[in-house]
Amino acid sequence: MSVQIGNLSFDRVHYDRDADVLYLHRADPRSAVDFDESPEGHALRYNAAGELIGVTIVNARWLLEQDGKVTVTIPERFEVGAAALDEALAAA
Repeated sequence: MSVQIGNLSFDRVHYDRDADVLYLHRADPRSAVDFDESPEGHALRYNAAGELIGVTIVNARWLLEQDGKVTVTIPERFEVGAAALDEALAAA
């Protein structure tokens, strides 16, 4: 089973029925090194390369029953290298 969110396919899917929590991963969850939260409050997990590898949706069934859908806003992440920041950091 897989779950598609935008252009990302999560092939590791686990639903904890008792807690109503849906865990979606594209890689080993232990490889996450950075964490964030979507505007809707879902937990986002990123690997060392800054790629989204996991989403945790709390109250997944409840959200579906309320709205007929679950909204997950996945922000794009941008990295700025040292060369682009050297001048700004030197000026401070």
